[in-house]
Amino acid sequence: MKNFIYLLIFLVNVLTKANAQTNNTYKHGEWIQFRVHYGIINAGYATMEMEEKTINNQKLEHVIGKGWSTGMLSWVFPVEDRYESFINPKTGFPVRAIRKVKEGKHTKNVELFFEKDSVLTVDHKRNEKEKAAAKNVQDMIAAFYYLRNNVSDSLKIAESVEIDMFFDGKKFPFKLVKLGEETIKTKFGKIKCIKFRPLVQSGRVFKAKESLTLWITADKNKIPVRIQADLAVGALKADIDEYKGLSHPLNIIID
Repeated sequence: MKNFIYLLIFLVNVLTKANAQTNNTYKHGEWIQFRVHYGIINAGYATMEMEEKTINNQKLEHVIGKGWSTGMLSWVFPVEDRYESFINPKTGFPVRAIRKVKEGKHTKNVELFFEKDSVLTVDHKRNEKEKAAAKNVQDMIAAFYYLRNNVSDSLKIAESVEIDMFFDGKKFPFKLVKLGEETIKTKFGKIKCIKFRPLVQSGRVFKAKESLTLWITADKNKIPVRIQADLAVGALKADIDEYKGLSHPLNIIID
């Protein structure tokens, strides 16, 4: 559950990198909520929101991602996560990121500072600092907006895109493959989507690299509509539940 909420907050929407951002996809004030569930049983919720922030006379895009468990799961394994990223709108790269998590008895309070050729990790819980060489990397939250804003309509089925991510003090590649197009039924109606397969590293939760599938709107918004994961404990799904402040009207198919 906790790793799925983390990947849900990440919610990558892919493609070609750009040296400068020309944002036509999202705007300040955008807010999206997802319902995480096992079938009809609610497991939790996750939200993503964007606002403008000025720090040291520099205008930044401040993104806040939240994830939390609900119902019986919150009694068995309470989850309360908060991720923040401060993005330079001129480059699309983060300058600072915050990760605060409460997952059962596990807690984490980490802050990242992105410099030209390195990333400084500050662990506030352990009172530790560590600098790692890393150039042109994204944190999980910033990547969602950076890549989403540069989705190429010319990407063909089976083609993929790779970006460099920074997580837990290390740089690693993330690959996303286009599987095709599909119409997804949502609480708002049917939505035409592009289907992707993120290739993630195998671990103690995900069975294999191809355990996660996501669908994003095939319109100018390019927001996630559904994320489905095959976990070691079963299948988990997240569906768009609420939204506001989109740059473009959501393209709902009327039968």
